[in-house]
Amino acid sequence: MPDAALTLDSVSVLLVWTAIAIYALAFVAYAIDLARRSASAIEERDAASGAVRAEARELVGAAAGGSTTSARGAGPVASGSDSVSWTQAEGAKKPRLVWARLGTVLTVLGFLFHLGATVTRGIAAERVPWSNMYEFALTGTLLIIAVYLAALVRSDLRFLGSLITGLTVLLLGGATLAFYVEIVPLMDPLKSVWLVIHVFVASLATALFALAFGLSVLQLMQSRREAKAKGPGFLRTLPRSEALESLAYRFTIIGFMFWTFTLIAGAIWANDAWGRYWGFDTKEVWTFVIWVLYAGYIHARATRGWRGSRSAWLSIIGFAAVLFNFTIVNMFFKGLHAYSGLS
Repeated sequence: MPDAALTLDSVSVLLVWTAIAIYALAFVAYAIDLARRSASAIEERDAASGAVRAEARELVGAAAGGSTTSARGAGPVASGSDSVSWTQAEGAKKPRLVWARLGTVLTVLGFLFHLGATVTRGIAAERVPWSNMYEFALTGTLLIIAVYLAALVRSDLRFLGSLITGLTVLLLGGATLAFYVEIVPLMDPLKSVWLVIHVFVASLATALFALAFGLSVLQLMQSRREAKAKGPGFLRTLPRSEALESLAYRFTIIGFMFWTFTLIAGAIWANDAWGRYWGFDTKEVWTFVIWVLYAGYIHARATRGWRGSRSAWLSIIGFAAVLFNFTIVNMFFKGLHAYSGLS
């Protein structure tokens, strides 16, 4: 490789570690936001409880005095208003979420460095930057952040920020430490247009599954809080478990369509490279297993009896299978898809 290419790859690595550091700061900012949400939720709940107790004392005093109005001269209490939601407490203010905004700004900044690292790696290699495990992790985590930021345009999902940035730090940092390899020429089977299409679409599907995974984890936490009134205080500021489940389902549907294309495109590429569409190679089998898991999740979610925590667990298991396919299968199973780049 030319010296310039090696230098450019070194710049790419430097940009990767810079992006990881910024994502870590974003994780801290998002975590502080969740902590402040918890504190705010507790304060507002206590204020609401105090307002309810004060109103009850006023009603008791008014009843003792033979009046149907409160001691403050307020009008008659409306029927059914004997309980007040904590979100309706007098003086309750909508949180400003300053730390969430800071976390988002840092995430965007980290994404720009991450994008620079990916592009410079591709320029140095003179090909698309996703031909081995390190490069797939580089591109895959970039797409996770990209999908998250794109989703923020339509929905306020900043409550997912700590999970998404934390996951990205772990995956990208771990891949850089464990899977980094020098740039080498492509193996013959990889010299195909399907490398551009097949692997990129698989990376995009993985990013969508990652967001569905995060939402499913929060769904389980929220449903537990709703059932037992136990859980971190920040959950009170999040959508209900049904809304989280519905959003996870939408991300999964889109991801499943891309994964279906990945499976089909992989079969076509296999026929071009090896003269057969399917050969029960370990990678092929696990790609199909993941497809079956998410097909089962979608079917279970569409069936009323499988909504709720059981469908959430299927979503989590599906993403665990994706990570298993990327790490364990690539590293320890022999087969035709031995393109990890590791010696």
